[in-house]
Amino acid sequence: MNRSARVSTSDRLARAALCRLGEPGDPRLTALVDELGAAEVYAHLSAETDVTGLASDVAQRLAALDPVADLERATRRGIRFVVPGDEEWPDQVGALDRPDPVNGRGGCPLGLWVRGPLRLADATRRSVAVVGSRSATSYGGDVAAEIGATLAGAGHTVISGAAFGIDQSAHRGALAARGPTIAVLACGVDRAYPSAHRQLLDYIADTGLVVSELAPGCAPTRLRFLSRNRLIAGLGVGTVVVEAAVRSGALNTASWTERLNRPLMGVPGPVTSAPSAGVHQLIRTRNAMLVTSGAEVLEAVAPPGDHLLVEPRGAERPHDRLSLLDQQVLDAVPVSRPVTPDNIARTAGIAPARVRESLGRLVDCNLVACSLGRYHLADRGEPA
Repeated sequence: MNRSARVSTSDRLARAALCRLGEPGDPRLTALVDELGAAEVYAHLSAETDVTGLASDVAQRLAALDPVADLERATRRGIRFVVPGDEEWPDQVGALDRPDPVNGRGGCPLGLWVRGPLRLADATRRSVAVVGSRSATSYGGDVAAEIGATLAGAGHTVISGAAFGIDQSAHRGALAARGPTIAVLACGVDRAYPSAHRQLLDYIADTGLVVSELAPGCAPTRLRFLSRNRLIAGLGVGTVVVEAAVRSGALNTASWTERLNRPLMGVPGPVTSAPSAGVHQLIRTRNAMLVTSGAEVLEAVAPPGDHLLVEPRGAERPHDRLSLLDQQVLDAVPVSRPVTPDNIARTAGIAPARVRESLGRLVDCNLVACSLGRYHLADRGEPA
């Protein structure tokens, strides 16, 4: 069954108009739509009058909108309006209805304006948000690019906000690996913000997706970035914060990820680095998982048993497999001055007979050299 068939024209038009009427993530509006349905809320607000019987300010603003023309213009520009019930709708954003608002923003989006060739539901099925400071260090940029490339190379979509710094590096890492990436904007998907990223955003729109709650033509504002952060967290199955100062907007995305009970990860930086101070707080006090590479992120977000990492350990040395007795004897063998087994026995505090047996094994392992019945440590590569 085509899910889009369940979305009535009146519902789609109502959502398109309400997107223009209110700010994205307005909890009052999203709660009303969730309770009554978009078409009923639209009809009620359009008929609203003040105490004098005149149309209210909200009704006048709605009367001035033309959602039919908005959708037609969007279609001509290669932009589609995806709403709940559409085949392309990413069901995981519905979880945004559950947590309480943060900074006055919350709730499930009324709809999403989408530009790009991928299907939004498919692209976000295995997606990870990678966010962080706009004032990224070269260290943070390199780590974000590696994480983006590793995730994309493994078939995961990289979600970020197309800002300077960490966002840009994460997108470019995914693109370098020829994998999917989604840019979530705090303005219309037809606008380039920042303007210096126009070429990047156009390329993402050609190969991945550019997404926004805001209708085409809308400009970014500070509050719209907060709404955008909640959407980034809602689209991803987990979030990685690469660099963030103590007042970074990336921490707002982290808060939404926590509220959605999804994996939150942080990349540590130098303890003296201000751009990493917010990440360190996430790890120390808010249960963010410490990650240092894309492989570790994959292990955290993958289904159990997938992308398991081997615990790192140093290279095995020849004497790592020695018994405790042989290690004790080896420690008593001098570096260069050959001595008798009895001397070694006295130093090791072990019976001479057991020492002679042990020395035989150590010679076979090329750890000890013997000359005229006397023993010393073997040089690397020296035959016993």
